[in-house]
Amino acid sequence: MRLRGRKGIREDIERQKELVVLNAKDYKGKWSELFGNNNPIHAELGMGKGRFISEMSKKYPNINFIGVDMYDELIRKASEKAKVAHEITVENEEDAVLSIPNLRLMLFNIEHIEEAFAEGELERVYLNFSDPWPKKKHARRRLTHPGFVAKYQQILNAKGEIHLKTDSQSLFEFSLNSFADMGLRMRNISLNLHVDGIHPDHVMTEYETKFAGQGMNIHRLEVVIGQEALSSHQEQLKEAAASALAAESKESAE
Repeated sequence: MRLRGRKGIREDIERQKELVVLNAKDYKGKWSELFGNNNPIHAELGMGKGRFISEMSKKYPNINFIGVDMYDELIRKASEKAKVAHEITVENEEDAVLSIPNLRLMLFNIEHIEEAFAEGELERVYLNFSDPWPKKKHARRRLTHPGFVAKYQQILNAKGEIHLKTDSQSLFEFSLNSFADMGLRMRNISLNLHVDGIHPDHVMTEYETKFAGQGMNIHRLEVVIGQEALSSHQEQLKEAAASALAAESKESAE
């Protein structure tokens, strides 16, 4: 993927020190210090133009969000999306200090994500419309390849989860097999997320808006990684099963 942007992009993002992180490795194990609180940290890996992560940070102020991408131009575009989402008006771009307490945009190559986050530092990883890398010889580059998933397992905490959305059937099938082969629990699997319409509380990405508008199926799933998250999920399943049995017994008695 090659991006062409206007001149001065690097200078633009370097000025936004309160929002953009260029030296991510320096904050490994220290992200809570950077945010100034111990709120959960969610990261979108491959955020693109940043609409999703910006709107999530506005919707959930008690969660810290990090949008990660390796291209200067996408970091710049994401900073623009952040201004829109948080209704920030800037009169002089050169003098502006864009500060959003619970949002950071991180310029970084996801291939080395374990070098930016310490063990258990994240609570959730979002993989939204990642590059499907359709050729078999490029399988290792897919963000749901076991090599990447092992890194997510390392940086996610006891409540850790992976949330995946994609329009690519081939990537979704690959991901299902990848997670299953690693013995991971999956839930809320959908082959057509918006079949009944878009839920008003659902935060869309740019690609999702485009593809859903074209009538394409959006595939989604959640992967339960952390032990605490897994225990909670299993307890919910037990409660649902008990409730169903109770309702069945009541119907039989009547």
